Amino acid sequence: MCEVKENDWRLFRERLPGWQEAYMERLIHSYIELLSGDGKASDKFRELEKEIRSDRQKTGVCARMSRSMMVTNILSLLNEGAITPDDLHGFSDDLTERIRFVFR
Repeated sequence: MCEVKENDWRLFRERLPGWQEAYMERLIHSYIELLSGDGKASDKFRELEKEIRSDRQKTGVCARMSRSMMVTNILSLLNEGAITPDDLHGFSDDLTERIRFVFR
């Protein structure tokens, strides 16, 4: 893997909390929709538990913060829908090209 530039690392650390907060807000809205739907309370409870168990492992909720994981984290955030390619504005051309090459 190529070395991560200091500016990219700084920008990633700065933006990640906001990206995660927005993603978790969307998750909460989906949980509310699930709980507000028709069906038995026990079924909704079990489905919510299943969703939370799955979601808490996503990078959009909990990311391993290390420089060596930054590109992997960005790709995971893109795959999860936590961010879009437009959210990479401001990162170096080198990084955005590497990301776009993998994320098609």
